[in-house]
Amino acid sequence: MTEYPTSQEGPQPVASGGGTDDAGHGKAPIAAAEAVRTHAQAPGNEPGGAGAAGSDARPHSETSGLPRPRATADPAAGEGGQGSARTRDGAAARNAADAVDTGAGAPGGAAGSGAAAAAAAAAAAAAAAAAAAGLSGGSGIPEISSARREGDRLRFVGAATRRIARGIDLDEIVLGLCRATVPTFSDAILVYLRDPLPVGDERPVGPVVLRLRRTDRLRPIDDLTGAESAGTAGVPAPPGLMGGAGLLGGVGLLGASGELDFSQLPLVGPQGDLPAAELCEIRSGGALAEVLRGVRPVFGSSAAAKAALPELLGSEHPVPRGQRAILAPLRGRRRVIGAAVFLRTPDRPAFETNDLLVAAQLATHTALGIDKAVLYGREAYIADELQRTMLPDSLPQPTGVRLASRYLPAAETARVGGDWYDAIPLPGSRVALVVGDVMGHSMTSAAIMGQLRTTAQTLAQLDLPPAEVLHHLDEQAQRLGSDRMATCLYAVYDPVSHRITIANAGHPPPVLLHLGGRAEVLRVPPGAPIGVGGVDFEAVELDAPAGATLLLYTDGLVESRLRDVWTGIEQLRERLATTAQLTGLDHPPPLEALCDDVLDMLGPGDRDDDIALLAARFDGIAPSDVAYWFLDPEETAPGRARRFARRALARWGLEELQDSLELLVSEVVTNAVRYAERPVTLRLLRTDVLRCEVGDDSPQLPRQRRARDTDEGGRGLFLVNRMARRWGATRLSSGKVVWFELPLPGAHDRR
Repeated sequence: MTEYPTSQEGPQPVASGGGTDDAGHGKAPIAAAEAVRTHAQAPGNEPGGAGAAGSDARPHSETSGLPRPRATADPAAGEGGQGSARTRDGAAARNAADAVDTGAGAPGGAAGSGAAAAAAAAAAAAAAAAAAAGLSGGSGIPEISSARREGDRLRFVGAATRRIARGIDLDEIVLGLCRATVPTFSDAILVYLRDPLPVGDERPVGPVVLRLRRTDRLRPIDDLTGAESAGTAGVPAPPGLMGGAGLLGGVGLLGASGELDFSQLPLVGPQGDLPAAELCEIRSGGALAEVLRGVRPVFGSSAAAKAALPELLGSEHPVPRGQRAILAPLRGRRRVIGAAVFLRTPDRPAFETNDLLVAAQLATHTALGIDKAVLYGREAYIADELQRTMLPDSLPQPTGVRLASRYLPAAETARVGGDWYDAIPLPGSRVALVVGDVMGHSMTSAAIMGQLRTTAQTLAQLDLPPAEVLHHLDEQAQRLGSDRMATCLYAVYDPVSHRITIANAGHPPPVLLHLGGRAEVLRVPPGAPIGVGGVDFEAVELDAPAGATLLLYTDGLVESRLRDVWTGIEQLRERLATTAQLTGLDHPPPLEALCDDVLDMLGPGDRDDDIALLAARFDGIAPSDVAYWFLDPEETAPGRARRFARRALARWGLEELQDSLELLVSEVVTNAVRYAERPVTLRLLRTDVLRCEVGDDSPQLPRQRRARDTDEGGRGLFLVNRMARRWGATRLSSGKVVWFELPLPGAHDRR
């Protein structure tokens, strides 16, 4: 009879008269008849033997070394006469055993009363069996005992499936199966899964390969004490079975009965040391393929499993004999995804037929859980990739400003959301700073966020004012749907003028940290969220002093169930001021450390939403590093441009760049004068590079082309492309700007 404890929490009670092995397993009760038979067959106790003639009559426990079976009241049997009947049966069994011991141990008693001893032994066996099985007179009680065993089995299956269902990822589910079955159901388990695991409707392309995912086994007390297992230590394995000295350095794996004994193996972990192959390729039409196709668990002694187990575990590894192994296929929703092998040692009762149903339940719940875990892992991967592609991989490093950013999803289970940030370089060394928040945390919110971010980038490249950008974003949100709403803050920083222009659409206001450590919440018109429609957006222009830090964020940083948004904004302002005082008032705190410190203000329960954070450190460009001119669209404009450039280089001590700069300026200004109707602008900026910008009122962008040998023109942009470090052209609302950069001689990054 197999016992099934109903819980994994601590050792379970065993049946009356039963013992426990070294690992805490309950063993079957020892019947009184077995004690009598052992005593009667012991050397010296046979009829007419020397022991019978020359020994004193002693109690059974002293002569045989076995514990005397005791019949105890079963708490599940009820009260009253039934319990009393069991007590009487136990007493009868003990009296019968004593009578047999006395008759067999008395001088000459065994020879003269063999029939009486046999009758007494039979009576004792019957009484002890009835007491151990919970019988009271034999009228209808076997059905009660069988029902109790079935109840124990169902309770075990319920507890095991709950343990398996706790896992949300692959390793947790497999670990739950191992912990639920070892040692309650089996002494060892091996779990094989397909490599790679199929996802959804994916069909395998190559051969089906099973990989040993995890093994687990019962760790006996001998492993902790270092002692050898009694009766099995030192038993050599047959060379043909284990391959010479064996897989584990000569440690015997076979018990006294010749069966595989897993208690002699060393400790195992996730990739344990049970004798099994790491990889197994399933042959089409093979024995293992047939067992897996059948889905139902089979005993290791069955004809199908005898051929399938060596294919799975490896032909050089031993296979337990008898019903001490169960091979259970793991079938998901659409296909078999692996197999589990349950093993028992020789000192434990073999599996029963009903254990196949238990193995089938465990395998089914495990396979379905693995299917869900694989699907969840794929969804999480898609969500991560979607969020990663929606947000910038890296921030640009425009002239005169340094940037840092952070993004945190609402939770691990909701990896995507509608929060985004962006930094877009603009003509004239300006930069657009954008942060927004679409309502919701779903894939739909992330998709809408991606569309709005793309729209904002396109509008920024047109060099539209911030209020106009928000107006067009509002129209785009209305085209996406009536319920597509978002908040957004759009700011443009000019490092030359040290000014910033901000327009807000229902977003939390930014916080400006000055160089002296003072933090202030900027007063910007709040505006209506994007998607409302029919509202105007107002922009404000503010000072952006050098050394100041602007912090743009979403409401997830300052609002939660424990505090309102304005309380969170005030806490953010105080946190920035405190951080600035710690780093010193004469220099600003490092941007990356500042972002981390801001996120550290979040306590348990403070994060209910996504968080997008964008920090901008304003370095600016000194007026002494800027040269600016207006040129009338005349034929003399290129010559004047060369003279202005030559003077600027002499003032900056960059005469080495004179030839290159004059040639490129002449080509770009000539092209601008050809199409311009209004004055052309020329600006030189000295930062870590020398940047030249030429603007005109023509919206047509220049395109580089290969001139033919007979063409008189068309080679200006070819020269710019070959001599400049970088160059480009940007369309503006009032025309275009063509720019190029030359590296400074021996210059390094000055930021």
